[in-house]
Amino acid sequence: MLMNRGNSEAKLHYGPSGFRVLRHGQHVRCAVSGAVIPLEELRYWSVDRQEAYATPEIATRRFLES
Repeated sequence: MLMNRGNSEAKLHYGPSGFRVLRHGQHVRCAVSGAVIPLEELRYWSVDRQEAYATPEIATRRFLES
């Protein structure tokens, strides 16, 4: 059975200066808003929480909550 990679969610391990792909896919979801983030547009994440964020504002708000 072939998978449609065009709409598959990736699983990543977030590091301090990049991320490692654990399961191949085209996007991840923002941990706060649920927005789809294409991997080539992913810029904001938390190493400690291991979650991705769609915008710098969302990332900052999440950081200030902790």
